[in-house]
Amino acid sequence: IGCFSKEAYEFVDILKEAGQKLWQILPLGQTGYGDSPYQSFSTFAGNPYFIDLETLIEDELLTKEECDQADFGENEEEIDYEKIYNARFKVLKLAYARAKKNGLMESKAYRTYLEEEKAWLADYALYMAVKDSFDGKSWDQWEEDIRLRKPEAIAAYQEQLSAEIDFYEFLQYLFAGQWAGLKTYANEQGIEIIGDIPIYVAFDSADTWANPKLFQLDEENLPVAVAGCPPDAFSATGQLWGNPLYAWDYHKKTGYDWWMKRVACCFKLYDIIRIDHFRGFDEYYAIPYGDETAENGEWMPGPGMDLFRTMKETLGDLPIIAEDLGFLTDTVRQLLKDSGYPGMKVLEFAFGGDRKNPHLPHNYTQNCVVYGGTHDNETLMGYFIEHPDWELGYAYDYLDTRDKERMVDQVFRAAYGSVANLVIFAVQDILKLGNWARMNTPSTLGTNWKWRMKKGELNDSHIKDMRYLASVFGRE
Repeated sequence: IGCFSKEAYEFVDILKEAGQKLWQILPLGQTGYGDSPYQSFSTFAGNPYFIDLETLIEDELLTKEECDQADFGENEEEIDYEKIYNARFKVLKLAYARAKKNGLMESKAYRTYLEEEKAWLADYALYMAVKDSFDGKSWDQWEEDIRLRKPEAIAAYQEQLSAEIDFYEFLQYLFAGQWAGLKTYANEQGIEIIGDIPIYVAFDSADTWANPKLFQLDEENLPVAVAGCPPDAFSATGQLWGNPLYAWDYHKKTGYDWWMKRVACCFKLYDIIRIDHFRGFDEYYAIPYGDETAENGEWMPGPGMDLFRTMKETLGDLPIIAEDLGFLTDTVRQLLKDSGYPGMKVLEFAFGGDRKNPHLPHNYTQNCVVYGGTHDNETLMGYFIEHPDWELGYAYDYLDTRDKERMVDQVFRAAYGSVANLVIFAVQDILKLGNWARMNTPSTLGTNWKWRMKKGELNDSHIKDMRYLASVFGRE
């Protein structure tokens, strides 16, 4: 899948050589059904898939032969999540057994990590261990005593599953150490990491199971309503995400304590964070639980500026990007203005509508971040190839070409030459790949989050082009 390995360090070197200063990544959380990083088993835990096995070989926790015997898939360009799921945990359990045998679990560094992260780690590790004991079923299908976290059940499962709990804590220790090393290296090379904080957590997560008061759940801890988006031009029935909604009144009473911990955790992982679905903090779309589409939802008031004011008072003035895409109302625009956070501009959205389209570079104000497209969009090359001439007429005029490859180059120039604070492009667009390489198609399952870059694909020519643009427009 790609790990915190020597290849990741080499990618940082490429960014530095190309005159770049930012590396934006998708959420690092542990993925579940559908493999989406936006549906994680914990908002605090890292994905064990990213743990570099070669480092564990160097640490004598694994042998090369053990790793070579594992089948992680053969396709260089596409991740096989099923094979990774079936093989990686087996290998990591071998590493855990050796770590336990050689006393790593008794080390000061390990005990310190457990103590520092206990606020979330104990619940997460127990949740994962219990989940495994129920063959991976969602926690709402567990036995009632542990589903409702009755104290005697918690104690019994902690004793019964102590080895499994230790295993999941060990994985988080490895993840944290390896990621910290990679992030430190990136920062030393002048590269900052932009991370992504999904607004919602998954229902099937340690967060929801361990903290039901934080969410709109009934007496059986089942959702009253769930998250999504209303019908629009892209989807006639809307988008049914299914995430539990926050009990904002309760959060307010606690001084948004859980949110403060969540954001603080993110800033241990990243230098800058992008807050997903920013408009949901102004108003969120609530769909009755059990509905099969998003058509019958209604907009409800969110916490608004109260949350962000508390965040600034508690954590200081943090570098945050607001994902302010979708249907925006005057109140959402006011919230963005009051927060002071830069919003997003997406060039794939620029060429429809009139000349006042806010995504057109000549309409930008300084406090924004411009993207070619997001992980939910087509690649730029795919967009230009697959859309008809009548849709692209203004793009031809604006970019001063009808040649598709040159159109992508002109998009780069339009973004770099704009007044936007930051310019970010997906690597698929740097490589000028078609839609076969797009990361995600919303509201679909089975083909998403699989693309990966082949070794050597990002070459000297790309590095030269990126460095040239950064230099010409003073962004290096």
